[in-house]
Amino acid sequence: MVRVDGLSSVRPILVTGAAGFIGAAVAQQLLERGETVLGIDNFNSYYDPALKRARLTQLEQGPSASSERFRCERIDVEDGEAIAQLFASHRPRAVVHLAAQAGVRYSIENPAAYIQSNLVGFGHILEGCRHHGVEHLVYASSSSVYGGNRAMPFSEQQAVNHPVSLYAATKKANELMAHTYSHLYGLPATGLRFFTVYGPWGRPDMAPMLFARAILAGEPIRVFNHGQMQRDFTYIDDIVQGVIRCLDKPATPDPAFDALQPNPATATAPHRLFNIGNAQPTQLLHFIEVLESALGHKAVMDLQPMQPGDVQATAADTTALEAWVGFRPATSIEQGVDAFARWYRSFYG
Repeated sequence: MVRVDGLSSVRPILVTGAAGFIGAAVAQQLLERGETVLGIDNFNSYYDPALKRARLTQLEQGPSASSERFRCERIDVEDGEAIAQLFASHRPRAVVHLAAQAGVRYSIENPAAYIQSNLVGFGHILEGCRHHGVEHLVYASSSSVYGGNRAMPFSEQQAVNHPVSLYAATKKANELMAHTYSHLYGLPATGLRFFTVYGPWGRPDMAPMLFARAILAGEPIRVFNHGQMQRDFTYIDDIVQGVIRCLDKPATPDPAFDALQPNPATATAPHRLFNIGNAQPTQLLHFIEVLESALGHKAVMDLQPMQPGDVQATAADTTALEAWVGFRPATSIEQGVDAFARWYRSFYG
């Protein structure tokens, strides 16, 4: 890993979780348009760090790479002193906060990891933004905050008070923490609720990667709730486009905010919340069929009951996102899965 102190004197955009699935893709897009990007990642072993290093290699050796415009340091957001030093040294003009302990099911087994990374770590990022003149904080929330809600599609104007996993609870807490900093310190902050992100360079603990590996190996895939699951699968390029468009339009107070009938998605403070989803929920069994076609192999399905912490369906209402930045995801499942399958065969042979 190259050292941060060689970075350009231009105030960079800080991307946390820069070696992660979404973080690396966001950093790549920012570099391609000429930004200076400072990345951090803790390279933990939640999944194979070799994949994280491979993503960074793509950034460091790609056509947009520059030793003066991109660096990534091994720093954990839980390390308050290291984060404070990073902000003081480089004074990023904007922050895209994507670092977090991910995974719904793992939060049931190891809740302490989520408290430290997603709550304590986010607090350190907020403090850095507060004290060093950050112009805009964009941070990752999740569709999981909708929890036990049944009204679909999920809208940012719905209350999200019934999480069904600790992961979801930490993301809801992040939204509240960010709003508070916006209210008290005038920090423009935008929370983005991602819906089931997939695509090339994806996370190995998520269904597309688990399914592809097992299908090509002739092994059974575990299909929960006996396949009666519905997900708003959202292609990585659409997520990145949404992140960057929101980054370019800092949150502002809502002049129409009514404290007697408060809109959960806006505020009198410069804080906004948006869904980023494909708005075309897909049955899990159909997703598997499309993946089978793209890989040229049939899946052996092991039908399982619903898992604790899981939800039966997700669907995004992206009306607010489109109104705010003029964009809504549009990559079809067929297009996205084909691109993922081609990458998977190329990367894993």
